[in-house]
Amino acid sequence: MPINTSAHVQDGPWSGPRPVELTGTLFRDGDAGPDLHAVWRKAVSTDLFRHRTELSVEERWQQSYDRLRALNEEVPCVRDLARDPRALAALHEWASVVDGATATVAGIHYNLFLGSLLDDDVSPARDLARYDALAATGTFLCTEQAHGNDAAALETTARYDPDRDEFVLHTPHEGARKYMPNTSPAGGPKSAVVAARLLVGDRDEGVFLFLTPLSDRRGTLPGITVRTLPDRIGSPVDHCVTGFDHVRLPRTALLQGEHGRLTAEGAFSSAVGSPRKRFLHAIRRVTVGKLCMSASTLGGSRAALAIAVRYAYLRHISGPVAGERVPLAAHRSHHARLLACTATAYAMTFLHRTVTERWITHRPENRDETERLVAMAKGWITWQARDITVESRERCGARALFPVNGLAEFTANVDGAITAEGDNLAVWCKAGAEMIFGQTAAPEPETAATGRESLTDPAFLRRALAAAERHWHLTARRDVRGGTGDALGRWNHASAAALALVETYTVGQAADAFAAACARVADPGTRAVLDDLRTLFLLDRLSPLSGLLLAGHTFTAEQVRSLPDTLRELTARLAPHLATLTEAFEVPEEHLASLPMLTSGTSSGAMRDRARTA
Repeated sequence: MPINTSAHVQDGPWSGPRPVELTGTLFRDGDAGPDLHAVWRKAVSTDLFRHRTELSVEERWQQSYDRLRALNEEVPCVRDLARDPRALAALHEWASVVDGATATVAGIHYNLFLGSLLDDDVSPARDLARYDALAATGTFLCTEQAHGNDAAALETTARYDPDRDEFVLHTPHEGARKYMPNTSPAGGPKSAVVAARLLVGDRDEGVFLFLTPLSDRRGTLPGITVRTLPDRIGSPVDHCVTGFDHVRLPRTALLQGEHGRLTAEGAFSSAVGSPRKRFLHAIRRVTVGKLCMSASTLGGSRAALAIAVRYAYLRHISGPVAGERVPLAAHRSHHARLLACTATAYAMTFLHRTVTERWITHRPENRDETERLVAMAKGWITWQARDITVESRERCGARALFPVNGLAEFTANVDGAITAEGDNLAVWCKAGAEMIFGQTAAPEPETAATGRESLTDPAFLRRALAAAERHWHLTARRDVRGGTGDALGRWNHASAAALALVETYTVGQAADAFAAACARVADPGTRAVLDDLRTLFLLDRLSPLSGLLLAGHTFTAEQVRSLPDTLRELTARLAPHLATLTEAFEVPEEHLASLPMLTSGTSSGAMRDRARTA
């Protein structure tokens, strides 16, 4: 049942969090505020977005494009959406609640395809009306069968023919086929921006993007081969392998910019020196794609958690007394895990809001640093989302294994995001290598721990996390210098410490974003619960580091011994608020009501009452 916020207004001091303030804090997103999210939440609450598992794979492919068109009808200006990273991320955040496939095709069309076209402010204006209206869907062809994380080495070519003022797009061998774009006939006509190596005469000028029609209402166009890939796990998308056999394109197909321009005479110029940098400039939309992938898993993991928490109060099992029945949520072993996930979900949300704002407001001089932060956040958020979706599924037992109950696909959808827009491990390795000497280490703690510090003081815990970050930073520097052999050998020697540095740094950024969000909360009861949740988040991250912190005199031995007791007491204090904290995620009731596992007849208020007595 929808939350009735008026039922929670009481005279006198407020003893718990206000649901409306929790929701407002979670969905405060830059200047747009919660209204930005309300549009997409309303859109995915309609009948078209109800959970359906009786459809075939091919019918679900078509359904994702039907849903994309429904979302498109909610957009006042499609080009403004494509230019707005915050709005794009919000779309992903809500579409993934009900259908990961819709989020995928939306991100490809609006960000990677249309966004790339709009970023070209050098070429003559193109007529994009058919893409605005989704008379044709856009897709993005970059990675190849033989080139994934090393896409800069891709082998598809676009040779300029000056006699005809055209490009010849060609796949030279099987390994150069594009893998795995959504290029099937599903959804109607499609066009793509295709990453290919620009050949002018005998010169290889690097990888650029080319606007390429793929199909019309009669089917795939001549010279283009599309082979559908086998079914994959997760919400089904029409992934294919796609090749080109000397396909001719007009010179206007080339997407130009400061990274490269080409005249009709075949004169090429570029303000970007190296071919690798030209490639990175050509696919710069991938950075916004990382924000969208993060947002997609963020929305999906919150939905999975909301389902699991609701089920925890609906499902009753035998109690300690004969004949007694108690909800699953009554057990500390059950609700403690869900609370830990809830704390992480809040931290993920606040980190994503902060990183999105940083990207939107970054300046040219700090672009590299901001891109690195986006990449690190994408890795951390998507990995945390996988943990949350797995935990949520397990806490619902056997029923959650059945797709009809709405949980089974979330983890597989997260797995796709972990690999998309740069595989997490690869982008973290790049970030770690850059941070070792390219970023200042966290300051050394001023004093050792005295034992008088409180383990429930978030400021003290944040300093402890900074101490761990400093340790891994200095260790990575030492290991690089101490490595032997070539550059790869030295990196291998330092990689473990560098990856630990990336993780602790990113967790610290999440903790800071959480603190900033708490500081904006006016209601004392809501603020107190959020402060406890932030403390739980930090303690969960610091507990595995307790030996390191003890050795570095950041924690005393007694503080380390007290960690389990502190976590238990904090969990007990937060347990009565679990239902309220997850209802603030605002997962549409229309979606929850369509899941057989969540039977009707239990109101939100009743759930909170049970939570307080569990």
